[in-house]
Amino acid sequence: MIQGRKIRVAVVDDSTLIRELLGKIINEQPDMEVVAYAPDPVAARERIRESNPDVITLDVEMPRMDGLEFLRRLMSLRPTPVLMISSLTAAGSDTALRALELGAVDCIAKPQLDISRGMLDYAEMICDKIRGAAEARVRLPARFIPRDTPPPAAPPPAKLVWLRRDAVIVVGASTGGTEALREFLSALPADTPPVLVVQHMPENFTLSFARRLDQSCAMTVCEASHGQPVLAGNVYIAPGHSHLSLRRAANGSLETVLDQNEPVNRHRPAVDVLFDSAANLLGKRAVGVILTGMGKDGAAGMLRMREAGAYNIGQDQASCVVYGMPRAAYEIGAVHEVVPLGQIAERLLAYLAGKSTRESV
Repeated sequence: MIQGRKIRVAVVDDSTLIRELLGKIINEQPDMEVVAYAPDPVAARERIRESNPDVITLDVEMPRMDGLEFLRRLMSLRPTPVLMISSLTAAGSDTALRALELGAVDCIAKPQLDISRGMLDYAEMICDKIRGAAEARVRLPARFIPRDTPPPAAPPPAKLVWLRRDAVIVVGASTGGTEALREFLSALPADTPPVLVVQHMPENFTLSFARRLDQSCAMTVCEASHGQPVLAGNVYIAPGHSHLSLRRAANGSLETVLDQNEPVNRHRPAVDVLFDSAANLLGKRAVGVILTGMGKDGAAGMLRMREAGAYNIGQDQASCVVYGMPRAAYEIGAVHEVVPLGQIAERLLAYLAGKSTRESV
């Protein structure tokens, strides 16, 4: 609940069936209620104005107005936490990712078959995401706000000498993480030590997400596959259907491992699985980064990394969309530094270049 009252939700979807199912799921919860329904963005404008919802669920493909344009206008004029509803298709995932770039908090995947049963099976996840969204700090990302003058060109990065050239960077993120990862990873030079990432995301979204990141990063970004060599200059994104971890190859080098074991912390991929493997295999060679996200996935694994000698950085509360995972890691003493999102890459690079000490917060 929000300050003793129920979370107010507006449901915007052109499918009568989806509106009814979401209404049933939401209204059965003691801490939330649907305060408005709309079949398209044009109708939604007035109903949102009248009902003042805390969270909006929004279909990706909408009649009468492009859903992305509606979202951009909403975030510009009335920033409100939005959960996107998307089909698990390549086109749908690209559109949903664009919505996340525009400030949507998270995505919910529509089932492809037996929608009624599928949506009810998703009820717990949907309600968890609504609760997380209600706590989110939302705004239109600065890069989508029109400027009178273009920003000054960034100076070329200074050439770094990697004193910790054998390091491996492991990163965990969830709600709000797609934009946080874009900002963090795009600030790393092409020869940065390898980066492995777990971002909680539906399985058909991660390939499109990796491709979009690859276009904005100096490093090479890919969706991880099983048995890939772990090499400097590369970022490996855990696929949405599998845990990602590390192992030693026969020649002693590092390679990726994918598995579909049971979810951990109700997630697959789970940040704790990746962080545990880093603690067990890498020790002080590992560097951990935990970014915005709901819940506590990654906190326990990050503590084990610290106990094994790793160096860990957590995103600060002010720059998080949802200060859940970084808070959990901080509260159990797993992080060495708490840093605003825009400075995490700088602090990480300083550590890798030997210009930062291992002082604790």
